[in-house]
Amino acid sequence: MRDSFLNPTSNNRQSPDNSQGYFEEMEATELYCQSCGRAVPVNRFLLLILPDGDRYEYRCRYCGSKVGSKINRSGQFYGILRK
Repeated sequence: MRDSFLNPTSNNRQSPDNSQGYFEEMEATELYCQSCGRAVPVNRFLLLILPDGDRYEYRCRYCGSKVGSKINRSGQFYGILRK
């Protein structure tokens, strides 16, 4: 099974032309928090529903500091403003 992951001709792997496709649906569970000084679990909050995508913010679960953000162009709210 591991060979199919490493084999470039495998059907499970995306083409090299679409290298960003590997990370399109990535969801952060831990990020580095400057205040805590280590990687911490995060909570995701929907901030805005924009025409170019849903904007989320990641906050430290311990101290509440902002540790990252993301625009999701395939989320559940994205289609609301596109119609």
